[in-house]
Amino acid sequence: MAIAAVGQICSTASMSNNLAQCQMLVRKAVAAGAKALFLPEASDYIASSPAETVSLARSTEDSSFVKGLQHEALQARLPINVGIHEPATGGKRVKNTLIWIDEGGVITQRYQKLHLFDVEIKDGPSIIESKSVEPGSSILPPFPTSLGSMGLMICFDLRFPALSVRIRDLGAQIITYPSAFTVPTGKVHWETLLRARAIETQSYVIAAAQVGPHNEKRVSYGHSMIIDPWGKIVAEAGGVEEWKGEPEISVGEVDLGDLEKVRREMPLHLRRDVVDVVETN
Repeated sequence: MAIAAVGQICSTASMSNNLAQCQMLVRKAVAAGAKALFLPEASDYIASSPAETVSLARSTEDSSFVKGLQHEALQARLPINVGIHEPATGGKRVKNTLIWIDEGGVITQRYQKLHLFDVEIKDGPSIIESKSVEPGSSILPPFPTSLGSMGLMICFDLRFPALSVRIRDLGAQIITYPSAFTVPTGKVHWETLLRARAIETQSYVIAAAQVGPHNEKRVSYGHSMIIDPWGKIVAEAGGVEEWKGEPEISVGEVDLGDLEKVRREMPLHLRRDVVDVVETN
């Protein structure tokens, strides 16, 4: 059994301010005895336009934000999972990336978001992520950590259950969904989707969320969560409604013994002999 810390911040276009928020959460995670800290999607910055999004992107080698977190991970001996932007080939778009920084401060894993948030809802959010973001092209196989076998996904990937099932088939015990959910979609879908992914994969789900107003155009829902394989919420941060402007963490236990018990007592064996058959007639 180990403790995971899920962080919640409000990123802006100021990477130095965003780094300071994350550094505060590292200290809180260490004080809580956490074995890893999980930070939201786009922790390095959230811009006010596609052009600004592209202009702010830096490689991990040149990013003061990433270097700062690598230093924090090394000093605290604490792995950090964090969402960032990286330049894409051609300079017209960026990569929405999730990296794993180990306790030695080394980036050992990198996942690029597969599913982009292109949404125009009447009287609701209008965000066309593909204007500035290049989609990924592959699944990152789960990898071992002190918490368990980790499968990385990002935000809108949450709406595609086949992806989480595939990650579980590959050996994941924990699935991450760092996010920047809008308020209207968050209110009706966030908790439901997260709990569904945990239940149907019998895995821990760790979802670090952005919260609050990033600029005059965009506000995030919050409610970072850790959910166990039975679908129970074991940790949850507040939402935008009660947000007081400070970064926060919530902590919860990851018990792999309990996970194996759930999987043993209710085995899920998909009938691939049926569902994988393609009709040819």
